[in-house]
Amino acid sequence: MSKITVLKQRLARLFDDNLRTSVWRNIFDWVIIGLIVISSLEVFLSTFRGIAERYSQVLHFIDIFTTVVFTIEVTLRIWTADLIDPRYKGFLGRIRYCLSFYGLIDCLSTYTFYLSLIFPIPATAIKVLRVARLLRVFRYMKAFRLLGKAIASKKEELSISMAVLCIITVILSCLLYFAEHNAQPEVCENGWRTLIWAFAQYIGDPGKVADFPMVTFWGQFIAAIVGLLGIAIFAVPAGLIGSGFLEIIEARNHQKELDKNILKLHNAFERKQDRFTGYQIMPPFLSIADIQARMRMTENAIFEAVDESRDFRVVNLAATVTVDNNPQDRLAVEHFPINRIYGCMIDRGSKVTIVSLSNIVDPVIGHFAYYMAKIGGFNYISRETGDTRPYRSFFTYSATSPLPGQQEFMKDIETLSAKEGSWVITMLAASGANEPEYPTQIHFCYGGAKGDEGFGAPDLLVHDIPAADKLMGAIETALNGQYGICCDRQRYHRSDRPGIFARHLKNKDSVNSLIIRAAWSITCYNPRRTAISRTIAEEIHRAVEPDKENLSAAELKEKGIGIEDYRY
Repeated sequence: MSKITVLKQRLARLFDDNLRTSVWRNIFDWVIIGLIVISSLEVFLSTFRGIAERYSQVLHFIDIFTTVVFTIEVTLRIWTADLIDPRYKGFLGRIRYCLSFYGLIDCLSTYTFYLSLIFPIPATAIKVLRVARLLRVFRYMKAFRLLGKAIASKKEELSISMAVLCIITVILSCLLYFAEHNAQPEVCENGWRTLIWAFAQYIGDPGKVADFPMVTFWGQFIAAIVGLLGIAIFAVPAGLIGSGFLEIIEARNHQKELDKNILKLHNAFERKQDRFTGYQIMPPFLSIADIQARMRMTENAIFEAVDESRDFRVVNLAATVTVDNNPQDRLAVEHFPINRIYGCMIDRGSKVTIVSLSNIVDPVIGHFAYYMAKIGGFNYISRETGDTRPYRSFFTYSATSPLPGQQEFMKDIETLSAKEGSWVITMLAASGANEPEYPTQIHFCYGGAKGDEGFGAPDLLVHDIPAADKLMGAIETALNGQYGICCDRQRYHRSDRPGIFARHLKNKDSVNSLIIRAAWSITCYNPRRTAISRTIAEEIHRAVEPDKENLSAAELKEKGIGIEDYRY
């Protein structure tokens, strides 16, 4: 990241208009507010002849100094506008920012000084625009922002009510003309005069343009209705804005409560030491009942917090049990990393990329894959977002109709596997839900048909067959010897479909792709699951990049909360 980009990001954080941030950013905000007040006070004092004559040099210095400071500030705001709000990206976006409420005030109160050096702009106009700079203070006032939100939330109702009142007023002014024209033709000479009279009543007729009474009965009756509308034209918008204000305050208070509950959920996923590996591991899931008991949250509060957050989801652990074993519903919450539109991508500079595709529908498998990648120091990429019903998997890919985020997903895999001799290892779940319980727990697939345990099939996903055979053999031996886990090769699952995503990678001919399906009896219910993932990771590390140091190992000893490094 270049120094200019870093500077721009720091300035964008500086211009957040929030008086409750870090100390030095607060100091900057208060300095700007102070300069706005001083600049406005200078204009006010310059209206006194004695002060203007006696302290002309001081006032002129304040004028020049504040103008220069605001010029720099406003220019930098325009430059960083795209980081503050994506709507202001590009040249047209900057124009859009300059035409926004605060952007327009910034530009008119600052750049007109320089225009006055070229064009004959009256000094009075310049002074007025500088006083208008006081409106900038509203951007720091939470109450004013709430009022703006209240008006925005009721803009449709306000526009409808004002349109109805205006239409009724036009109708009444026409009726007023017909009622009064014959009685006093000199003042009600046409419909325009009665229309002006009606609208003038709403604002108290400051210019006395409608300073004449109605003389006929029907004219007085219509005038009384106009008088009632004069009350309604202020009462109705005031009532709507008031109700909107209350709704915004209630929504803000509700949001504060949601933020507290989201923080509680994060704190619930405290990393604990795994007794089989010594690593500090985040729990793969927490049951709803456990969160209720430990965090003092209601079930409704848990669901609302999950819906509001981006890195939690509710799962049903019944999906991890085969139908033959009569699964019982058991709701739990998962915490997952997310830093992409589709999910998560972590580049550790490895030749190995662990891919987890079904996290949104298959509980726990993402947790198993994440720690396998972390323990081995491998790249990691996972799908964490999308619809669960109807569910369409990233495992298959169609260039003509890709799923939302799938193209970005494919590009990231291609980027991570760009090194020579790269491996893409996809982790999937097995032996749950509608699948039977197989006698083996780890299933290797590499591009062949179901039941084909050899390497004779065309268009295999692995190209270095001796290396793939050796790697799978090493994992099989280690898992069986240490944990009694049995493995098979394509005995129960097929991987010869042409739509499999690995066949559509642009660099597929230089990448070895291997699919590992793990039973939930290992990933979810085996207390040694972290040790098992470490064993698999160690064998992959030993086979593919034995000379590469695993820099993630130290992080596994750190205590903390959940997944802190890979969240939006």
